[in-house]
Amino acid sequence: MLSTRRTTVRNACSTSVWALALFALSSVPSWADDDTSLWTLYERSLKSAKYIDLTHAFEPEQAVWPGFDNAVFKPAVASADIPGFVAKGEEYSYEKHGVVASAYQLPTDQYGTQLDPPAHWNPLGATISDLPATYALRPLVVIDVSQKVAADPGYHLQVSDIEAWESRHGRIPEGAVVMVRSDWYKRWDERERFNQKPFPGVGLEALKFLHLERHILFHGHEPLDTDTTPTLEGEEWLMHNNFAQAEGVANLDKVPEAGALISIGFAKPLGGTGGFARYVAIAPPDWPEGESVEQVPGAPLPVQPAPLKRDAQGVMRPTP
Repeated sequence: MLSTRRTTVRNACSTSVWALALFALSSVPSWADDDTSLWTLYERSLKSAKYIDLTHAFEPEQAVWPGFDNAVFKPAVASADIPGFVAKGEEYSYEKHGVVASAYQLPTDQYGTQLDPPAHWNPLGATISDLPATYALRPLVVIDVSQKVAADPGYHLQVSDIEAWESRHGRIPEGAVVMVRSDWYKRWDERERFNQKPFPGVGLEALKFLHLERHILFHGHEPLDTDTTPTLEGEEWLMHNNFAQAEGVANLDKVPEAGALISIGFAKPLGGTGGFARYVAIAPPDWPEGESVEQVPGAPLPVQPAPLKRDAQGVMRPTP
């Protein structure tokens, strides 16, 4: 009898294992073995890839083109009485209302890390809200001229620099974003010097080569101007030929010259002539810089080391 019971239990367990196995197999998402699924691409590649932020956080005092002013950060106030919650003109606070909100006075859309659409110069050009959703993700090319800039702060990218990159990495992919690394971003906190000439730029012939010969999406650079010519000839050519550009980019020294992607995000004010942008490089998993989704999942987010309070400029910061 005992032997019979053991056999019965063993058979039941075996049946349960098979049932669980069949259930597990039936529960595997159909995309898991589908090489055409972008979820598969994410699980196999993008989840373990390294993400590097190429963006300056904008703030009240920072480098800005001399013709524009700095931003103002301050608490948002209630625009009307909401009985039992807030009075008109009152600042929102954690202590009284349980929430806070901020107001930003931005004197220009040409502020910080940005994306310039053709409408910035061109009365017939696309505005920031006209840019297609296909801007979201592209191959990233980084052309390094930092050593030349170290020797000559006014150095501008030349066609020869592009050809040298291609001799090492192959032809620039059509539709790519080409970032010009100068390491000028490291002087971002030198507010006066950052925009003073000489500073690095991108030569007009290089821009024409990239767009007309290699058919890139757009290029980006670390300073807040494309070049140092009296007429800003490079930016003038770009905008009037319906090309966009990125300005004020950071951390290009932390990404590979080839083989990475770039995620492109920007504010979308209707009819905007500029965009406050967020650029993120996506590098291969073995790249030494950056963080993967596996390392930094993003939910839940970390807590502050101390409660947030406004500093003298209206910026919310952890304050003991």
